[in-house]
Amino acid sequence: MKRVSLVLFILVMGCSHVFAQIPASSAAAPVNSAAEQTATTNNAVGALNAGTPEPQVPDFLEHLVDSILALFDVRSSGNTWQHYAIAGVLLILFYALRRVVTTWIFGFLKKLASQTKTTFDDKLFPALESPVATFIALLGVFAALKVLKLPPSGDEVLKVAMTVSFSLCFFWALLRTLSAFLDHMQEIALAKKSSMAAFMPWIKKALVTVFVVFAVLMIAQSMGANVKAFLAGLGLGGLAFALAAQDTIANLFGSVVVAIDQPFKLGDTVQIGPHTGAVEDIGLRSTKLRRPDKSLVIIPNKTVAAEAVINLAKFTQRRVEQVIGFTYDSTPEQLDAIVEEYKALILAEPEVDPTSVMVFFRDFSASSLDLWVVYLAKDPDFQKHMRLKQRLNLAFMRAATARGLSFAFPTQTFELGSSTAKLLAPRKESQS
Repeated sequence: MKRVSLVLFILVMGCSHVFAQIPASSAAAPVNSAAEQTATTNNAVGALNAGTPEPQVPDFLEHLVDSILALFDVRSSGNTWQHYAIAGVLLILFYALRRVVTTWIFGFLKKLASQTKTTFDDKLFPALESPVATFIALLGVFAALKVLKLPPSGDEVLKVAMTVSFSLCFFWALLRTLSAFLDHMQEIALAKKSSMAAFMPWIKKALVTVFVVFAVLMIAQSMGANVKAFLAGLGLGGLAFALAAQDTIANLFGSVVVAIDQPFKLGDTVQIGPHTGAVEDIGLRSTKLRRPDKSLVIIPNKTVAAEAVINLAKFTQRRVEQVIGFTYDSTPEQLDAIVEEYKALILAEPEVDPTSVMVFFRDFSASSLDLWVVYLAKDPDFQKHMRLKQRLNLAFMRAATARGLSFAFPTQTFELGSSTAKLLAPRKESQS
């Protein structure tokens, strides 16, 4: 701690020496003199009339330094040993405050965060520790420099440095908070297996980029830069870029629509237009499907957003609909009995929703007498559904065979007249 305090004290002394080398525009006047206050007021009014805002300095720092100087009754217009001593003491005090805040206060907050259910505070407090520690260190350095009497040009440089430093520290803390929040949202999306998880890294990069640009513009605005002219030029350039890259932008907006609507997630089997496959990747430009034959289909996101998406992984139940045909030599009594037996076989399965079972003798088809069979499997799992269907199909075959029924297949019967039969009959060759 002594070494760090000594280094900071030497730094303050060096800065004061550098500022002292800057030529002053006029002789130093007594502290808080009427002439100095009038000149400062005139400079501020002139800067406002010129359209260039002055860098703003935290008022509490000015009040703190004035209160300390008044407490020790230091009223000299130059730098005395009291000024250097107070500057050194301020450095040591703020360094000690920094150690207390980072070690004790943040240590207590981290322990408190570890006892809560949410993990957001576990990320937030470590993220804010460095910005807060830097802010306290900056307060100590600038408070020590404010104690020393600098020439007017040195004061202006110090004001600019304070404005930039405190603004950067403030936006740094906000950026760390935003990053911690986005990381927490990504963890939630991954835990819920949401399709938003695939877009979270891109969303984080986009928001961080926008935030950094906004922070730079705000700092430039506080320094007197003409941000409006820059934004106007940026708008024209952005219009030209948008016209040149409209397909890419359409795909980006399509990816945003997919992220918000979440029609599917990684691993789901979906049908998008004519393509069916498992979702393998959801990117900024395209979505990749792995088809059943293991080929890869890459679909632009603007097409995904415009097409109807059938998510085959979102079944709540599996519906089975079959038409079973019997031959025309079946009797009404046989058909009536087989209908009731088929219905009983289906209802005996615990995996079938009993309210969904329907078995009826429906149609007289061209080559069969058709039974219509419908039922719902409770479990949406595809393999369980296929095993149930196979089990019932085998039971249907056994029941039909036991009752002497035959399954029909497409057949045609031709009736030939006597004349036609004579023409088709083989001719007997005469014996020579």
